[in-house]
Amino acid sequence: MTPEELRNRSMQFAIRVVKFCRTLPGTWEARRIAGQLIDSSTSVAMNYRAAGRGRSHREFTAKLGTVTEEADETLGWLELLAELDLARGPEALWLLGEAKELVAIFGSSYATAKEKESRTPSPGTGNNRRSPDRRSPNSA
Repeated sequence: MTPEELRNRSMQFAIRVVKFCRTLPGTWEARRIAGQLIDSSTSVAMNYRAAGRGRSHREFTAKLGTVTEEADETLGWLELLAELDLARGPEALWLLGEAKELVAIFGSSYATAKEKESRTPSPGTGNNRRSPDRRSPNSA
């Protein structure tokens, strides 16, 4: 999946979550959870969009970490709605499945980005990944 396809997929997910939240019961707890769900799902889409504009690999990786956290939070809210019997039906099931897939995709991408980051030397350190030991040979 290309970054553009994933960007579109995360946006479509956010749109479907917002529309789904419009169908939830009007109880205070459903409204409260719906607000949290909208916040986290739209954050997935917008933070992934921002990750693509990262000025460095480190910035990209950090933003991707946020995307992963928000995707997992979204999954948690969807699971809570299901456990409380506030949401049922094919759309609820589709959103749960899509949230699980997005968590897996973004989690894997984040792990790959972190691995690449650990293999890339920090600026100013040359090819040496570790800082030189500045202690004198006689100190313990």
